[in-house]
Amino acid sequence: MGQKVQGTEDLYGSYMRAWQHMQDVARELFGAYGFDMIETPAIEQVDTFVHGIGESTDVVRKEMFRVVSGALFGDLLEAGTEAGLKPRQRMAMRPEGTAGVVRAAVENNLVPQGAAPAKLWYAEAMFRGERPQKGRLRQFHQVGVEWLGASDPASDAECIIMLMEFFKRLGFDPSKLHLYINSMGDGECRPAYRDKVRAFILDHRDEMCEDCLERAEINPLRAFDCKNPHCHEVMAGAPLVNDHLCGDCAEHYAAVKRYLDEAGVSYTEDPTLVRGLDYYTRTVFEVEVEGAGVGAIGGGGRYDGLMELEGGKPTPGIGFAVGFERIALALASQGVELATPEPACVYVAGTGAEERDAVFSATLALRQAGVRTEADYQGRSLKSQFKQADKLHATLCVVLGPDEVAAGIATIRDMDTHEQVQVPMDKLAEEIVSRLR
Repeated sequence: MGQKVQGTEDLYGSYMRAWQHMQDVARELFGAYGFDMIETPAIEQVDTFVHGIGESTDVVRKEMFRVVSGALFGDLLEAGTEAGLKPRQRMAMRPEGTAGVVRAAVENNLVPQGAAPAKLWYAEAMFRGERPQKGRLRQFHQVGVEWLGASDPASDAECIIMLMEFFKRLGFDPSKLHLYINSMGDGECRPAYRDKVRAFILDHRDEMCEDCLERAEINPLRAFDCKNPHCHEVMAGAPLVNDHLCGDCAEHYAAVKRYLDEAGVSYTEDPTLVRGLDYYTRTVFEVEVEGAGVGAIGGGGRYDGLMELEGGKPTPGIGFAVGFERIALALASQGVELATPEPACVYVAGTGAEERDAVFSATLALRQAGVRTEADYQGRSLKSQFKQADKLHATLCVVLGPDEVAAGIATIRDMDTHEQVQVPMDKLAEEIVSRLR
């Protein structure tokens, strides 16, 4: 028997309703801010992620699933390298949402010169080859937003405000949410700062792990995010980016904080916050839940150079993403159920085969009225049908026997109180809808 791949989950029942509820909350909230939904392919050319996320990141180097067609698989095994593949043949499963959305914006010219910014949101599955553990899956789901074409620090603040409101609407206790912010500088000030961090790492080479020594040559700022506890201790003494921001970046960061203060959004400045992807510039942020034990449940930042890396014209951008699975775990730790209640169900029961046509007609009428309706399709007895209605958590049961059919009426049975009333068949749907309300 086939089994699901380790690190993946089946979404059904209350878990699927939780994922759908999260999307519904996003659709309502993000829509109020002017964001439209986008869906990008689950597979992209490898270069989309290499250019966007950065070749030095763990995501690209260690976690990204590469995809090859069956026709090319044998050739690839024989050659032992993908060097002979054309760019369009080198594909990968989507490990995060931003790079694909930016690629789509470039390819479809979603931000033409002089036009209003493109404001997009998505709800999609992502794929990473991580070691499966609590809150970390190989296929996981994210809701995210991308705001392309806005450079004003107010857009940074509005993204953060919208993110915190999103968590509030999902059911989080705001007092348990901790927002961390930082500025990573830009192309003007970050190179010199990066050199200082590289020098610091190399000065402490005897205390750093092999990964951090490799990062020192590729992207030294990633050492701040090392999961090795000792490296984390050592990096606490490294130069801080806030002390090396250029005037423009410092002014931008100050404006973001001023807008957050005005909106009453509390935050903690974390000068070691660098996020995990190379495309970030200036503002970055993350949110954790006190006592949840799942790490960050969401975060994002500004990426003003990413459109160029993906082949577009210079275009500022900012966005964030939140993880469904981690949010579900974090809410559960607070005793909050993310799933919406199971929809009310009505069961239509017939006393015998002679009433099958009447059952069919009643079921059809109720469904056309938008009522979730079930019936028997296995020739069960009336007693067994009542048991099935209970298992389906039916609120009401419509009973059709020979007397009801002859009189053109239906009996409505309340499954909780067992009270019964009779109504004309042509009023059945109207009565059921009224009772469900």
